[in-house]
Amino acid sequence: MTALKGSALALAMAAAVLATPLKSETIVATGDLGLVVERANGSLLLIDQSERAAITRIEGLGDLSHASLVYSPDQRFAYVFGRDGGLTKVDITSGQIVKRVVQSGNAIGGAISDDGKLVAVSNYEPGGVRIFDADSLHLVADIPTGSKTIGLVDAPGRKFVFTLWDDGETWIADLSAGEPSITRIREIGANPYDALITGDGRLYITGLFGEDGLTAIDLWAAEPAPIRVLPEYGRGQKELPVYKMPHLEGWARAGQEFVLPAVGHHQVLWIDASDLSETGRTETYGQPVFAMSRPDGRQVWVNFAHPLNDTIQVIDTVSKEVVHELKPGKAVLHMEFTPRGHEVWVSVRDSGKVIIYDTRTFEKRGEIDAESPSGIFFTSRAHRTGL
Repeated sequence: MTALKGSALALAMAAAVLATPLKSETIVATGDLGLVVERANGSLLLIDQSERAAITRIEGLGDLSHASLVYSPDQRFAYVFGRDGGLTKVDITSGQIVKRVVQSGNAIGGAISDDGKLVAVSNYEPGGVRIFDADSLHLVADIPTGSKTIGLVDAPGRKFVFTLWDDGETWIADLSAGEPSITRIREIGANPYDALITGDGRLYITGLFGEDGLTAIDLWAAEPAPIRVLPEYGRGQKELPVYKMPHLEGWARAGQEFVLPAVGHHQVLWIDASDLSETGRTETYGQPVFAMSRPDGRQVWVNFAHPLNDTIQVIDTVSKEVVHELKPGKAVLHMEFTPRGHEVWVSVRDSGKVIIYDTRTFEKRGEIDAESPSGIFFTSRAHRTGL
């Protein structure tokens, strides 16, 4: 009887709280927002998806020439990784920098743990990975590697996975017990340049620059080991100069296949997600940089390296054929889909524009002025592994 009375009281109290209207000034919705990196000025442009408009500019973030960022689970804070080694925490509800630390001489991206408590930064100089408390930005762990680190991603279970450019190894750092426990996986391949993790957190795939093919690791295996993927790709073909390294973070998962940009070739590669065998190749306009899947998986949008960086091609994932081509302008650097994929936002650096397209009709829906825009990051990324 006492338990029933207690439950009734709790329900009554909850109903009273729900019936009390919140003050309008306490309500801050972040799900419709995003940030555009303005690489030339060290600034961020806060944008509103529904309004297709800029809200404010946030300045003072240092060298953003190869910047990326991640969001806290509540979408309120962005953690920005600058090329100058800067790690900057930004409150997008106020449009202000909360804290900034310069943690290395040269950094190349970062990740946030699945519980949102830790932020990791991947470094070229002095190499290694440094891990910070997400609230205070105090250093929690320093993992020296003696090598440039690339392909840093978060994995389930408060883990970070990253790869060593110089040594051809992948390391798994498990921080579930506090201090990092390191698993080293050797013989990944020569000069791994970037990596991705699948949305379920199972496969970690690394692209290789020093040799043909890619390497996959099954993170669910009791003893993770390298799995060579497309080991013969590129052999016997005329090599082309690589104008810009492709970004595997912009990989596409379309149904049961992966779509990856090829290194040094005018192609994207199709790989069966179940056995990692090749299922096709699509000839493209130039060397792909990003091959990004619309959220429903029906289309893959591809942009290209200099000097062919004025073009986007759209590939239908059923036919694997190019079905549309757009010319937004010189230096198309990045694309970002709205969470359900009805629009894609495209940064065009040399035009100083972010251009918005309807993904079904390909009609232009709007544009926003920006200073040398590059990466576009919507807050929906907060709830996706590896982004």
